[in-house]
Amino acid sequence: MGKTLFDKVWDAHVVDTVKNGPQVLYIDKHLIHEVTSPQAFNELEERKIPVARPDKIVATADHNTPTINQHLPIKDKLSRLQLEQLTKNCKKNNITLYGLGHENNGIVHVIAPELGITQPGMTMVCGDSHTSTHGAFGTIAFGIGTSQVAQVFASQCLLIEKPKSLRVNVNGKLKKGVLPKDVILYIIAKLGTNSGTGYFCEYAGNVFEEMSMEGRMTVCNMSIEMGARGGMIAPDETTFKYVKGKEFASKGDEFDKKVAYWKTLPTDDGAVFDKEYSFDAADIEPMLTYGTNPGMGIKITEKIPLNTDDSFQKSLAYMNFKAGETLIGKSINYVFLGSCTNSRIEDFRIAANYVKGKQKATNVHAWLVPGSQRVAKQIQEEGLDTIFTQAGFKLREPGCSACLAMNDDKIPEGEYCVSTSNRNFEGRQGQGARTILASPLMAVATAVHGKIIDITKH
Repeated sequence: MGKTLFDKVWDAHVVDTVKNGPQVLYIDKHLIHEVTSPQAFNELEERKIPVARPDKIVATADHNTPTINQHLPIKDKLSRLQLEQLTKNCKKNNITLYGLGHENNGIVHVIAPELGITQPGMTMVCGDSHTSTHGAFGTIAFGIGTSQVAQVFASQCLLIEKPKSLRVNVNGKLKKGVLPKDVILYIIAKLGTNSGTGYFCEYAGNVFEEMSMEGRMTVCNMSIEMGARGGMIAPDETTFKYVKGKEFASKGDEFDKKVAYWKTLPTDDGAVFDKEYSFDAADIEPMLTYGTNPGMGIKITEKIPLNTDDSFQKSLAYMNFKAGETLIGKSINYVFLGSCTNSRIEDFRIAANYVKGKQKATNVHAWLVPGSQRVAKQIQEEGLDTIFTQAGFKLREPGCSACLAMNDDKIPEGEYCVSTSNRNFEGRQGQGARTILASPLMAVATAVHGKIIDITKH
């Protein structure tokens, strides 16, 4: 019987198996940031255990970083302490750190792919749930807890149960204005936020094959929002072309050898998945969330559904929405384009293409936050910053920003924010903030019009 992409990568990394129990999985790359690593470093120190493979670890500062005046001392005491601690821990353990001000600094799940740290066939972990992003390369990548961060520090391995396999197929032609973000929001709305629990999901079909690497990363990033441990897309020519020439990618014959191996990774014909779903691309429209989990999503043309469930009612009350209501025409004062879901150069190209020659609505505070210093540099080199400035937008400096209320970029209580991030939980963007998840195109269109519009008609 044929093997799945997931099985091929997983099986190649199994070091040992506990009888009738979990497996010991070797980890190729361990990404760390300032929030989930301090406790793990402390644990190792207390137990006098050295970091096993510092050369396999890459650190960055992202969650707590300000997105204006990064050259100045950080005002928030807790944020400042966490960043200082990361610097000390990395120095002490000889770990590569891309701190504030470094040309490679940025959001952990943006910098690893753009530097060529992420490559097909790897196992990758990080103390961050959206590590699933890297699965876009045909990589087994998933978030881990702080105690597991310590486990990888100490052994470069993880003791873990092998998840089951799931495949989501999307075939056909996407409609005008439908972006990868809409595809994944549609899938989560259809399947629910716990549909992937206990599974690793492979995305297959021509829709994913035709996506850029940036688009694939957006899809895999949100696999966690349907409860999956991670998401994967088979590596192909698009993947190889993206990795080639990157700073940490192999060169010459060595790269060709790797590509030859990567070509063996896609799922074999006849491989069987534990669960499988199929969708028609023609059914997908630009999507918006109306509730407080990413599964509460509707097409732009749809109305908020009727549901008498208590948690559903509580969610609508928090958002101050009503069943049967349309979101078109809803006045919005905050827009956020950024996060590890949508802050890559492609997202800013799409945004600039839409806003060119237009003006931002005066009622809107729009935060455009590149995912890394390299993306910020590309925005300048391509003249996109001029387009944004002329339209009344201001670009901020790289960081996680308004995805989560861990830094200065918080949405005020009671305000709506059309956001390109990945979570619309209560208080996620600030206490009492109301988040509507959408694509970069929907976000900038909202910023221009000052309200939600049907992008397919503009």
